[in-house]
Amino acid sequence: MKLIYSIHKYDVTMFTWLNSVAIHAYLVRFCRMISRTADGFLYVILAAWLYWDQGINDALLRAMILAFLIERPVYTLLKKGFKRNRPQQALQDFQSVITPSDQFSFPSGHTSAAFMVATLVGYFAPALLPVLYVWAALVGFSRVVLGVHFPTDTLMGVVLGVGAAIFSLNYIL
Repeated sequence: MKLIYSIHKYDVTMFTWLNSVAIHAYLVRFCRMISRTADGFLYVILAAWLYWDQGINDALLRAMILAFLIERPVYTLLKKGFKRNRPQQALQDFQSVITPSDQFSFPSGHTSAAFMVATLVGYFAPALLPVLYVWAALVGFSRVVLGVHFPTDTLMGVVLGVGAAIFSLNYIL
């Protein structure tokens, strides 16, 4: 219990600092844009393109489908199991920049999906992996800047997304 309290205390400290620095106001517009890229629309476009171009037997498409079939239920179980309040509910006098899509904070679904897709696409196009991981990291960062996640929510999103991708690749390939 002491470990969880220490982690939460660190989370709140990092979150509060990031959301109070002078540059925060300038980051918000950029972070809104980055966060939107992980809303899911691009994943559907990618899957549709892969299906249209290569058919259902495309390894990346099959890996993406399996990864999402694993990641989304695990994400939902973790959200409902931990029931961690979002910063707006957990911190007095704090208002998030955007309205979150659901009630709980842990883990970050945007971050997990971004890292999952980045890992999958990066496996099949290794030259893109660094750029994809920078994008995915910016998605996680944006969720903290926008005030809807604590830093450890996004860290768990990384673990969940990469884990689902690796499992999926091992199964499909």
